Amino acid sequence: MIGERRKKQIESILLRAVQQRMARGLSDPRVRGLITVTRVELTDDGKRARAYVTVMPAEHAELTLHGLKAATAKLRRDVMDLVHLRDMPALEFVYDEGLKAQMEVMSLLTKDKLEREARENTANDRPGEEQG
Repeated sequence: MIGERRKKQIESILLRAVQQRMARGLSDPRVRGLITVTRVELTDDGKRARAYVTVMPAEHAELTLHGLKAATAKLRRDVMDLVHLRDMPALEFVYDEGLKAQMEVMSLLTKDKLEREARENTANDRPGEEQG
C-alpha cells in the first residue's frame, strides 16, 4: 500500500510522462486522430496504472484503442525512460467515456442556445418589419 499523497504524486508524474510520449506519436497505423490523456489512476498497491484517453474524431476511438493496447509494452518502456520510479506500474489504456458525455452535453447546450437566440431574433425582427 502506498499513501494517498504519494499515489497522487505518481499519478501526476505518469500523466505528464504518458502525455509527453503520446505527443511524439506512434507508428501504428491504427492510432489516428488527436489523442489526449485526460487522467491516470494508480491502483492502491501501485502495481497498475490506468491511463484514460480521448480520441478526436470519436470515430477513430475504437481502432486507436486497439493500437494503444498493442503498443502498451513499448509505451511502458518509453515512459520508464522518462520517469524514475523504483517499481514501474503496468499501463492500461481506457477510453474516457466521461469526457465524451460531457462534450455531448456541451454540444446540446450550445445548440439550444443558438436556437433560442434565433427565435428571439425572429421575434425582434417582426415588429421592425411592420413599422418599416
